[in-house]
Amino acid sequence: MSIRQTGVTDIVLPVASEPVSGFKVRRVLPSRYGRMVGPFVLFDQMGPAVFNTSQGLDVGPHPHIGLAAMTYLIDGEIVHRDSLGKVQALRPGEVSWMTAGSGIVHSERTPPEARASGSNFFGIQAWVALPCRHEEAAADCPL
Repeated sequence: MSIRQTGVTDIVLPVASEPVSGFKVRRVLPSRYGRMVGPFVLFDQMGPAVFNTSQGLDVGPHPHIGLAAMTYLIDGEIVHRDSLGKVQALRPGEVSWMTAGSGIVHSERTPPEARASGSNFFGIQAWVALPCRHEEAAADCPL
């Protein structure tokens, strides 16, 4: 960490690689140097990865509370399913927004069509802490 003359702090965080569903996720946050930067709790680069036939992303159902997430897909396709009953296919150039608020369970998987032929995968995901007054808001996942 270094401090500029203006008093603004520069934070340079090392990137850790985590294996997820058969490929590497490069996670900037959290790190051993800090849990958050501003409101950002998690910041991941997913891939790039090449999935062979019958392979794909398989992030099974898991819960979140008090956060909001933005997923931006650069290559490939994933299907988001959640406990609100929403199903959303996400393709390159598209953004998925999800507010966990008081609680949501979701999964992200490569769709069967892409899994059958093999596919590429590359994207980013950012998780943001909701302001205290919105932490218990109803979960939402606009399509």
